[in-house]
Amino acid sequence: MNQVKVGNFTIGGSAPLALLAGPCVLESLERSLLIGRTVKEICGRLGINYVFKASFDKANRSSFHSFRGPGLTKGIAWLKTIKEELGVPIVTDIHESYQAAPAAEVADILQIPAFLCRQTDLLHAAAQTGRVVNVKKGQFLAPDDMRNVVDKLHESGCDQLMLTERGASFGYHNLVVDMRSLPIMRSFGYPVVFDGTHSVQLPGGNGTSSSGNREYVEYLVRAAVGVGIDALFLEVHDNPEEALSDGANMVYLDKLEDLLKEALAIHEIVQQHHPV
Repeated sequence: MNQVKVGNFTIGGSAPLALLAGPCVLESLERSLLIGRTVKEICGRLGINYVFKASFDKANRSSFHSFRGPGLTKGIAWLKTIKEELGVPIVTDIHESYQAAPAAEVADILQIPAFLCRQTDLLHAAAQTGRVVNVKKGQFLAPDDMRNVVDKLHESGCDQLMLTERGASFGYHNLVVDMRSLPIMRSFGYPVVFDGTHSVQLPGGNGTSSSGNREYVEYLVRAAVGVGIDALFLEVHDNPEEALSDGANMVYLDKLEDLLKEALAIHEIVQQHHPV
């Protein structure tokens, strides 16, 4: 398997389990630092490689009036401060091709949202930055279809990439995770990530916003780690009820360490019996 270099560590193959985690969106610099600092401390105790995650602009909100974040300029400035103060790599998502270059000035990983995973120009722009590109599998795609995404990135000059599973949509405000997608996408030769929080999202479940089934995150995480993954993606918050985006599916910050301990125990068993 091809490993990807992120900061001072690698993801994939025999590398330790990595965690991409943080709030859904940058609500404030202070709160983002609080969340990021706490997650870093947890990962330090458990020996997990940590990448801070947050969006500077959520362009895919259900309602025109929903909170989107601080925007590109202020958001990138906040992410730079977080990166410098916490000393961790950064992953953030981009929705438009023009966002790739400025985001790459700070972000170690550029993330392509699931609903944009087939946008050739966006993939090309991300690839051209030289950063690691993490593409979330579209809710409307079979895992085999992600081979075309890999090919687009290759032809755009990118060989540092990861693929993320976040569930498939069959309508009616629900997502279903087919665990077979993880080994299928891993067979392409690149690290795979499991998004444990968006996988329990109920898109549009509240009419003008999404809802979610947070209580199922731990079960899906156990299953995905048991199948075999290289990193976990989790949105976490100190008080999800106050979150300005995706609160219903986010993990409570004070529940994260126990969840990660379980994931690590399963990951170690998988690595012993099925080393990559």
